[in-house]
Amino acid sequence: MKGLSEGDTHFTQLLLQSTGPFSTSNATILIITILVLLLMTAVIAGAETAFFSLSAKDIFFLKTKEKGSARQAAQLLEQPKMLLATLLVANNFINIAIVITTNMFIKSIIPASISEMMSFIIQVVGVTFLLVLFGEVLPKVYATQNNLRMALFSSPFILALQVIFRPVSSLLVSSTKFIEEKISSKSANNISSEDFEHAIELTVGHSATREEVNIFKGILKFGNITAKQIMRTRLDVTALDVEMTFAEVQAHCLEAGYSRLPVYKETLDKVSGMIHTKDFLPHLDSVAFNWHALIRPAYFVHEGKLIEDLLKEFQQKRIHFAIVVDEFGGTSGIITLEDIMEEIIGDIKDEFDEEDLNYKKIDNNNYIFEGKMLINDVCRVIGEPSDTFDAARGESDSLAGMILEIRGRFAAVNESVKFENYEFTVMALDKMRIQRVKLTIHPPIEKEK
Repeated sequence: MKGLSEGDTHFTQLLLQSTGPFSTSNATILIITILVLLLMTAVIAGAETAFFSLSAKDIFFLKTKEKGSARQAAQLLEQPKMLLATLLVANNFINIAIVITTNMFIKSIIPASISEMMSFIIQVVGVTFLLVLFGEVLPKVYATQNNLRMALFSSPFILALQVIFRPVSSLLVSSTKFIEEKISSKSANNISSEDFEHAIELTVGHSATREEVNIFKGILKFGNITAKQIMRTRLDVTALDVEMTFAEVQAHCLEAGYSRLPVYKETLDKVSGMIHTKDFLPHLDSVAFNWHALIRPAYFVHEGKLIEDLLKEFQQKRIHFAIVVDEFGGTSGIITLEDIMEEIIGDIKDEFDEEDLNYKKIDNNNYIFEGKMLINDVCRVIGEPSDTFDAARGESDSLAGMILEIRGRFAAVNESVKFENYEFTVMALDKMRIQRVKLTIHPPIEKEK
């Protein structure tokens, strides 16, 4: 070519080589492979975020559906450790394939005149950009906002990967299980709560009063108690209907005698806020006052929340009252700051509390309780540890529920059930609800040596 220097001729030859057979056929294959691998790693990254951000309500929805994808998603969630191991193993294999394929493609399009260091920097930047943007950020952002949809979409693909990578995933799960067992065996030597209680009795039992000893024990058990264990159950909640008139609200508040009441719309599962009765004082003379303007936002907590954490939130937010909800968002009951403090210092009585409202002590071995009374409160009244009835209570939190768990069917009036040296006698029924129970504590049977 006329007018071209020797360097220009060399560059032209390199350009012709780069547009040869490799770039036309092989480069196309590499691009398609990279796109497919990026799509696969995006689905895996999105599935990881989606599956492990599903709420209990979403999981229940998947289990109740008969569709193939929903059934597959529920099947994957039955083994969360195997699911996580499959996602991690598959994601690592695919990312390695993306790195190798992308490096091959970038090398094929970079001119030979560029230095090796510059070529290496271009490859690292290119691969990192593709993996971070298309393999992590975008799919996880989408999965966070559409977790249920992403879980349904990816479940067939993840199920296929689980079959392919099962040997490696099983090995990973087994190794982690072995490590967990080793760690748990080392921590099993820790002192139990019973040993701590016995140590409290030995150290301060001779110099402190019984109330002070109970406070020490309450502090010890404080970190393991959930809101569900001490809340006031739904049946005992006094609430205001949003459709009530101001006169009806005043009469209802006077009858209830509480300083804070939840406000609901249609049913108690739809709590729209709460009312402080002190806010009514400036408007007592007004007949047609719009009391809805005084409704404050309600604070909701899950029934599995530890009261130790809830106490900190009460202190930070300066609130004394919370609505306890179950895994489906329904109202389970309410919990107050007073309920939490009673777990440490015992029952708090004021001039408005009725004496022995939920129980009556006949003597040191006989008590009469309401069936709705929580098992934790029963243990506190009779002076026993809160885990005394754990072997019999099952999933129940009330005394009536525990009797049904022990009996296995509905009990009749004057029917008794026994657990260890405790005897429960049903004294009154309201349809199928146990109203009153007599508890008799028999002397413990000494085991033969």
